[in-house]
Amino acid sequence: MARADGSYARLLARIARIDVLVIDDWALSPALEADRHDLLEVIEDRYANRSTIITSQLPHTKWHEYLGDPTVADAILDRVLHNAHRLVLKGPSRRKEKDQVTAAA
Repeated sequence: MARADGSYARLLARIARIDVLVIDDWALSPALEADRHDLLEVIEDRYANRSTIITSQLPHTKWHEYLGDPTVADAILDRVLHNAHRLVLKGPSRRKEKDQVTAAA
């Protein structure tokens, strides 16, 4: 929508200024070409200036394949993973535990 109404550059500038950007549930649906380029713009603007947190069910080792376009994938992942601190959570879903407690009550 921002492209259509001419506010795309302003939107990118606002996103670039956010101290901590959280991208939650990343890679749940196929990445379209426009999505890849938008993500690259956002990551490029934030690189080495602001923090970005990405949560995903997809292991980071499959992100390159997910992104599809090797050149864009290389550019995005080089910036995202360069100084990244990865946290891999293991164990059962916390939501399942909550659902079981709720059902028992």
